[in-house]
Amino acid sequence: MSERDVTHATFVIEREYAHPPEKVFAAYADPKQKSKWFGGPSEWNSTHTLDFRVGGKEVSSGGPPGGVIHKMSGEYWDIVENERIVMSYELHLDATRISVSLGTTELKPSAKGAKLIYTEQGAYLDGYDDAGQREHGTRILLGQLETFLNA
Repeated sequence: MSERDVTHATFVIEREYAHPPEKVFAAYADPKQKSKWFGGPSEWNSTHTLDFRVGGKEVSSGGPPGGVIHKMSGEYWDIVENERIVMSYELHLDATRISVSLGTTELKPSAKGAKLIYTEQGAYLDGYDDAGQREHGTRILLGQLETFLNA
């Protein structure tokens, strides 16, 4: 049996969007909108389901043709319309769970439109992932959100 370990870490990302909090929140809450920006590269085979409510589930799965499947399964614990989203989620590479995280998205009005503050508290398992890689991936997703909002 291989050695097992867990690394705990927290990171915070702040971004400003030139759109009101209501528009940014809708991009998270509406399944059709979220499926357009949340996920891997366009060449991946991907699926996405979203039941956006307290107690609701979200599953996103995909990967390159013939490659490793990346799967996110989450549950929503707290939703304050246009202000806050709290969810927990686990990530898998194929059948291997690589992390379990608590993610909090806060939206605040700003002079530009909306300030988004994302805080993740993660347990990264057995060396498959770490907070630096997760933060990098999250920054890519938030960039995809900006591209979607600006379209």
